[in-house]
This record gives sequence, C-alpha cells and structure tokens, in this order.
Amino acid sequence: MATTPSTQPQDHQQLTPPPLKVDLEGQTEQALEKEIEVVDFSKRAQWLRAAVLGANDGLLSTASLMMGVGAIRKDIKTMAITGVAGLIAGACSMAIGELVSVYSQYDIEVARIKREDRNGALGVEEMDARNEKLPSPWKAAGASAPAFALGALVPLLAAIFIKEYKVRLAMVIMAVSVALVGFGGLSAVLGNVPVVKSASRVLLGGWLAMGATFGLTKMIGSTGLE
Repeated sequence: MATTPSTQPQDHQQLTPPPLKVDLEGQTEQALEKEIEVVDFSKRAQWLRAAVLGANDGLLSTASLMMGVGAIRKDIKTMAITGVAGLIAGACSMAIGELVSVYSQYDIEVARIKREDRNGALGVEEMDARNEKLPSPWKAAGASAPAFALGALVPLLAAIFIKEYKVRLAMVIMAVSVALVGFGGLSAVLGNVPVVKSASRVLLGGWLAMGATFGLTKMIGSTGLE
C-alpha cells in the first residue's frame, strides 16, 4: 500500500522562527561606554566628595565656634577674630587630614594591585587601567582646603559688618541655615539620594551643633571661670 510522505518535517521547518541576530559588536561598544562613564565619575567623585565635605565642615565648625565665643563675648572683634582663626586652622587641618586619609587608601590599593600582579598575572592594559583608578591624595587635599575656607566665609561675612549683638547672631544663623540647605542638596544630587531628606538632615544637624556649642559655652562662662 502506498504511503503518503509525511509533511511534519516541512511544517516544523516552516514554523521555526528565524534565528535572532545578536549585535555583539554593538553591545560591546555600549558596555565600554558605560565603563568609561563610571571610571570618569569615580575620578570626579574623589575631589567632589572632599570639596563638598570640606565646605560643609568649614561652614558648620566655624559658625559653631563663633556662636560659642559669642555666647560669652558680645563684641564684634572677638567674634570676627575667632572666625578667622577657625578658618585658617580648619582649612589646614582639613587638607592634612584628607592627604593622610587618601594616602592610606592609595597605599592599600597599590598593595592590592601588587598582590594581584604576582608573576605578571595582569597585563599592561589592565595595570594602566588599575593605576588610573587610584585615588589622588593631593587632589583631595587641594579641593578640601579651599572648600573649607569658602564655607567658613559664610558666617564670617554674615557677622563681620553687624555691630548689634542679637542681630549679628540672627544673621549668622540665617546665613548658615541657607548654606546648609544648599550643601545638603548638592550632596544629595552627587550621591543620588532624595534631596529634601538629605537637606533637612544636614540643616537639623547644623542647628543642633550651633545650639549645643552656644548653650554649653554660655553655661561654662556663667560659672565665673577666669
């Protein structure tokens, strides 16, 4: 008996979708572009972080110092000299602190690269890429010191031209509050976190620091210590 040839293989062949073309070259280029963007951002983040932290520290520490001294000495000269001394000392301390801290991180990264490159395990290109990602202590120090001084100028400029004691204190608090919100928002943008939450947290912390310094210094000054 004659049999009819089966058409199943043909039907199966017709129903099979055509293979998808994978653009490996395009995907590789996109991956490299993303990697380059990440590396560039990490380089910028080294000194951006130091600059933002330095400015915020200069603003808050100098303002708190001026408020503390202003709690027991009401003349403008004393408050201004206190602010200038805090600016200079703080900028130097911030620069040295960042230099030492980032140098420690640099030494750790270099030691780790050397361990991974035993017997030439890493190629030349890989070594160059690793070295480019190393943190720069001098950039961090160079960014933090001027940033600290810039932040410290805010309470100084707010107080130095106002002779009335209570008005001077109020202007310092207002100027510092505005600057704290600005620095908090900038930190949030750089860190990709909610701006309102970050700025509110920085502002509240600044108020607490200034209030605690003012209150404790006034309490100690009222004891009559010479």
